[in-house]
Amino acid sequence: MAGPSVGAMSGSTGKRITEKLSDQALREATGKDWPQWFAALDAWGATARGHTEIARHVREEHAVDGWYAQSVTVGYEQERGLREVGQSSTGDWRTSGSKTIEATAARVIEAFADDDVRARWLPDVDLSLRTHRPAKSVTADFKDASGGGGRISVTLTVKGPEKTVVGVGHEKLRDAAEVAAYKVFWRERLADLKSLLED
Repeated sequence: MAGPSVGAMSGSTGKRITEKLSDQALREATGKDWPQWFAALDAWGATARGHTEIARHVREEHAVDGWYAQSVTVGYEQERGLREVGQSSTGDWRTSGSKTIEATAARVIEAFADDDVRARWLPDVDLSLRTHRPAKSVTADFKDASGGGGRISVTLTVKGPEKTVVGVGHEKLRDAAEVAAYKVFWRERLADLKSLLED
């Protein structure tokens, strides 16, 4: 596969955090549901403030822990049009994917670092390695045949001698359309990697 097609790039960019984290779950964890958080942050003037300042306010003034403070902040920013799904607080576009593979960490990382192995599951992609820590991580500049680019970072979580969770973060994308396309792209490619390594 040569990379995401232009047609694929017209699809949805994924779910907002307000769709993933329910009102009930948020209320149980923070004492407020989404509409209550939006009202509280509007009253505080959050639309005129940056991501870090909003997250700090939620954490310090509302006693909400780090993960939920970030979730409330991102949900608010998405709801008020301050950022889109797939866009970071700095305005960069990124996506990610992960897969559990029945293989050693060393084999999984080599599947990214070794040109011959990589060509079997990630064809038509040029990776220029920036860092390579055997059995641990890889970062690389990414370029594919469709003209897509960016940078990837690959990290591993070892779950057992022959069980590894691989995570791929793809950043420096151009827009929401590329975020949507590469989300699908990495889901498919990591499924191919799993098939290759578990064969």
